[in-house]
Amino acid sequence: MNFWRSLVGKLWITITCLVACVLLTLGLFLLPYIDTVFTNSGDIKRLFTYASIIGFSMTTFFGLFLLTKITQPMQKLIQAANAIRKGKYGTRLDLVTSDEIGELANTFNHMAAELETTIRSLNHEKEHLASVLRSMSDAVITFDNNGDVILANPPGQDVIKTWQGLQWDEDLEGGGWAADVMPEPLNALFYKTMHEGKDQSTDLHVKQGVWEASMAPLYSDDVIRGAVVVLRDITEQVKLEKMRTDFIANVSHEIRTPLSMMQGYSEALLDGMAASPEESEELIKVIHEESLRMGRLVKDLLDLTRMEAGHSELMCRHMDAEELCERVYRKFSVRAKEREIDLHLKKLNNNLKINSADEDKLEQVMTNLLDNAFRHTPSGKAIEIIVDRVQNQSGAALKIVISDQGVGIPTEDLPFVFDRFYKADKARVRGESVGTGIGLAIVKNIIEAHKGSISVSSVVGEGTSFTFYIPAE
Repeated sequence: MNFWRSLVGKLWITITCLVACVLLTLGLFLLPYIDTVFTNSGDIKRLFTYASIIGFSMTTFFGLFLLTKITQPMQKLIQAANAIRKGKYGTRLDLVTSDEIGELANTFNHMAAELETTIRSLNHEKEHLASVLRSMSDAVITFDNNGDVILANPPGQDVIKTWQGLQWDEDLEGGGWAADVMPEPLNALFYKTMHEGKDQSTDLHVKQGVWEASMAPLYSDDVIRGAVVVLRDITEQVKLEKMRTDFIANVSHEIRTPLSMMQGYSEALLDGMAASPEESEELIKVIHEESLRMGRLVKDLLDLTRMEAGHSELMCRHMDAEELCERVYRKFSVRAKEREIDLHLKKLNNNLKINSADEDKLEQVMTNLLDNAFRHTPSGKAIEIIVDRVQNQSGAALKIVISDQGVGIPTEDLPFVFDRFYKADKARVRGESVGTGIGLAIVKNIIEAHKGSISVSSVVGEGTSFTFYIPAE
C-alpha cells in the first residue's frame, strides 16, 4: 500500500500506461494485415481504435496527475525557499501528502522553524550587544584585517570625529585620526596584535588628553579576521595621580625644611653651643618661628582639604563691603609704613552692600592677596585696593581689585598661580618669610564657594593685579 502511494509507485504506473499506449499505437500499423489474416477485421480495427483512444486518455490523465502531485508541490517548495532566501523566515508549506514530497515539505517546515528561531536568537544577541556597546562610556572600535573601521559605538564615533584630520607628532606624543586611516600609535598596536595574536595595551597622548587603549584580536576558525580596541579617557586619572604625587612631594619638602631647622637648632642648644643667653634666645626664637610656620602649613592644608571636600560651611549674611575694605586697609597700613609702601583704597561706588556672603572668609581672601602683594613689592612702590559695584551677566556683583607694583609673574606661570604649592621664585622675595604656597588655592575655593570668579594679570617688572567678583544679589 505504501508503495502505491510513493512517488516511485506513481511513476511506475505512469510508465506502464505509457508503454501500453505505445503498444496500442504500434498495433494500428498492423491493421492492414488484419484484413488478410482475420475474418472479422472490422471489429478488431474498432477494438484497436477504442484501445488507442483509451490509452491516450489515460496518458493525458496520468500526465495531469503527475503535474498535480509532483510539479505543483515542487513549485511551491521553490517559492517558499526563495521567500526564506529573501528574509521571510515565517514562510511555511501547507502540503499534506504521505509521499516523499510530503516528507520533504515537513522537513522544510521544520528547517524553516529552526532557522527562524536561530535568526531571532541572533538578532536578540545582536540587539543585546548593540545595547551594551551603546551604554558603554568607553569608546569601542572594531577593525578588519586591513585596519579599516567596520564598527564603532557612539563614544567610538565621537572619538573618530574628534581625532579626524589631525596630524600625529611623535615628538609631542599627540595628534589625531586622519580620514579612514588608523592613528599611528593605534597602527603600531594593531599590527602587534595581529602579529602576536594576543591582547595588547598602551597609553596614547592625544591633544591635551591621555587615552588608555586595550586591543584584542578577533578570531574566526583560528584565523585572525580583525581586532577590537577599547579606548578609555584617563586624563583626569593621570592629572589626579600627578596631583597626588606633587602634593606628597611638596608637603614633604615644606615640612622637611622647618623640621630640619628645628632639629638642628635644638641639637645646638642641647650640645651647649650657645655661648650666651642672647644666642640661646636667638636659637629658641628660630625654633618658635619654624614651629609657627609648620602650624600655619597644617592649618592651611586642613582648611583647603575641607573646602575641596565641600565640608566648609559659609556663614552667609548681609554685609557692607565698604566696612570690610576699610578694616583690612587699616590692618595693613602699619605694615605699609614699615615697608615704606604706599597703600591706597579707592571706592568707586557708594552702594557696596552684599545680600549674602561670609564676611570672615572674604576678609581671609583680601588678607591673603594683600600679604602676597606686600611680599613681592619692594619699598617705594604702591599697592592699591579698588572696590566697585558692577553689572555682569549674572546680575549685580562686587568687584575688588588688588594690584601692586611688584616684580610680577611670568606669563608661563600665570595658569598655575592658583594651584597648590605654587610659590614665587624665592629670589624675588624681598626680606619676607616664604609662604606655604596654598594661600591662593584657598582664595580660589572661597570665591567659588560664593559663586564668584577670580582672575590674575601680570607684567614682569611692572606688577600684578588680582580681580575677583562676588555676587551682590
